[in-house]
This record gives sequence, C-alpha cells and structure tokens, in this order.
Amino acid sequence: MKKIYFSIIVLLFLASCGEEDKKAKLAELKKQHSELADEIKALEAELALSDTTKGKQKDILVAAILPQAFKHYVEIQGIVDADENVSIMPMMGGNITKIYVNEGDIVKVGQVLAEVDNEIYARQINSLQPQLALATDMFNRQQRLWDQKVGTEIQYLQAKTQKESIEKQIETLQEQLDMTRIKSPINGTVDLVNTKIGQFVAPGALPVFRVVNMSKLKVSANIAEAYAGSVKKGNEAVVYFPDLKREAASSISFVARVIDPLTRTFVTEATITGENSDLHPNMIAVLKVVDYAATDALLVPVNLIQKSEAQSFVFIAKEENGKKIARKMPVTVGYIFDGKAQITQGLNANDLLIVTGASDLADGLEIKY
Repeated sequence: MKKIYFSIIVLLFLASCGEEDKKAKLAELKKQHSELADEIKALEAELALSDTTKGKQKDILVAAILPQAFKHYVEIQGIVDADENVSIMPMMGGNITKIYVNEGDIVKVGQVLAEVDNEIYARQINSLQPQLALATDMFNRQQRLWDQKVGTEIQYLQAKTQKESIEKQIETLQEQLDMTRIKSPINGTVDLVNTKIGQFVAPGALPVFRVVNMSKLKVSANIAEAYAGSVKKGNEAVVYFPDLKREAASSISFVARVIDPLTRTFVTEATITGENSDLHPNMIAVLKVVDYAATDALLVPVNLIQKSEAQSFVFIAKEENGKKIARKMPVTVGYIFDGKAQITQGLNANDLLIVTGASDLADGLEIKY
C-alpha cells in the first residue's frame, strides 16, 4: 500500500512539472511572437519607403483639424410623467351618491368630483340647528342681564358654554360632511373615473379618480451611479420620443441624492416645455444628458484612429525638406460620441489629418495631396 501511495505522489509531481514546463513554453512563444510582429512591422515600413515599383508618392486626402465645440451625452431610456399626476381616493367610506365629472373634463383645485353618502351627517346637523338657536338666544339674554349686573356669573358662563359646545358639534359634523365630498387637489384634466353611483368606496382602497395636469411634464430615468459625479441639476439635455420621431431641448431639473442599492442607479428628471398635446404619461422617451462639454476640442473620426499593442495613433501630413511626408502620431483619446473622438494629447490645431489611405501608410512615407 505504501508503494502505491508513493507511485501516486511521483505521478502527481511529474504532472505538475509538465504543466509548469508548458506554461513556461507558452510564455516564451508569446514573447517571440511579439518580437516577430515588431520586426515584421519595421521591415514593412522599410520596404514601403524603398519600394519603387509602386511609385515614391502615395495619393491621399487630408483635412485640417480645427478646434470646435464638442458635447458628450449619456443616453438612458426613461418615461414621460406629469409633474402633477394624482390618484384620488375618498376620505370617508360609503356608497357613491353623486358623480359630477366625466373623463376628459377640465377641473380646478377644490372642485367636487363626487359625493359619498352623507345623509347621516346632514340629519345630525339639522337636528342641532334648533338647539343652537335656543342656546344662542339664552346666551344673548344672559349676556344682556350680565351687562346690567343682573344675575350671576355662573349663569352667564353656563349659557356661553352651552352655545359654544353646540357650535363645536356642528363644526365637527360639517368637517365630516365635507370629507364625504371627493375633491380635486390640482388643476388639470380628469383622466380616469373609476367608480359608479351606488358603488361602495373606502379610504386606502382603489383610487376613484385620476387627475393629470398636462401643462407640466417631465421625463424620469434611472442613471448608473458611474455618472453620479457628472450628471447634475441644470445640465443641458435632449429628450427624444421614438414613437413621435421628434426631440425637444430640455435640462435636468432633479437629481436624486440616494442610489438604489439593488439597481445601483439614481433617479434623474428633465422638464419638458412647449407643445405637449402629443405626449402621454408613461410614454417611452430617450433622455440624452450632457455630462461633458468643451468649446475648443480637437476631434477625429473614430475610424481613423489605429491601434497597436502599445498605443493609439493617427497619420498626419507634414512638409519636411520640401517633401510631403506621412507621420505617425501617437494620440491620447478622451471622450467618444457620435463617431467622433476627442484628442487630448498628440495633435495640435491646424494639423493636417490624413483621412483616406491612412491604413496603408508607414511613418515617413512620401505622399501627395
């Protein structure tokens, strides 16, 4: 048994050694491949410079790089929402007895939309009215006597307390009666009537009305927390409506301070101004937020930027010793948007960027344009 264990250990050791040898060999081959690639590129450049069978000059097109305004946008899908979009529930439970509005009606703040059965409160108020009249008459009589120094202070105070007590009861019943009237809290349009006469409604149940103010619309979207430092209130934005095939200028009106721990996003809102008759709450919109802007950026088409293992580069045209020469310029790329890349290092204003034929060029090749 010991011999078997010893044999297994030896095999495992040899296997591990073999694996280490393979890793070392692979690393060596990769190093050789990189060196060969660099050597091939150098030889190709030398051949391109010395190749006389194709002519010493290569036809290309150039364009001067001029500073220009550049904006980088963050694009997120959001939804249209009304700034005032209210679902209305009753404050008192009971059966609906009256409905005063229909869907599409324009209403104002405080307007009564419907009434819940309030007969019990009305009856109680009516029964207290004679008591209030009597208590008021008794108080007035007692006050006149008290003013003439006739009677006792206790009689005066009792009459006053009786009158005020009944007034408080009626006031409370009036408040409860008013709570049976379902009112609109905003100016707007009735978008939903979700009840019928005779239907029982209760606080905390389904809303019975929805009123929307379409004069104040916004787009809400959830933006990744990576943009928390660049997307701020007041940032310029553009809202695009895919279904309407149009867009509108906007700005960020609200940025949430709290990041959702599940989605790692924060809420952002942009106001919508102008004609909104074609817009509807919950309509899909694409929110484009400007998170970076520059007035004098040097821009290069993305497809003209070439890459090697070590760096990114473009070709520009220069005049050297009376000849037009292609020069390989290493560049540092900043923001990229809409097919254009901002070059932060490596190029200067008025440099002549080679825009055609750059893929076949070598550094130092003579060109014409």
